[in-house]
Amino acid sequence: MPHQHFQECINACNECAVICNHCATSCLHEQDVRELTRCIQLDLECAAICNAAAQVMSLGGELSAQICQLCADACNRCAEECEKHAHMEHCRACAEACRKCAETCAQMAEHA
Repeated sequence: MPHQHFQECINACNECAVICNHCATSCLHEQDVRELTRCIQLDLECAAICNAAAQVMSLGGELSAQICQLCADACNRCAEECEKHAHMEHCRACAEACRKCAETCAQMAEHA
């Protein structure tokens, strides 16, 4: 099956999307929500792109390399923002998941 070639990356994308959604929701419950708007926005964008990347890879899609590169870029942006708020556990965990996913996606983009 074509998706088996992408399985590690699909797993990383799915995990990252879940953690990004959790981070966004957790940020909405923080006292200084206004200061977290960029973090929330990037969490939601990253989760959406991770979900899309996982879907395209599960199809063995022709655009897998391109969407993996886009996903790596989105994950790195999200990680950079979450690292600014690493004193909050949900942002720290999100940054870690995003960095892992970005690395996996960048490798996949090179070899897809």
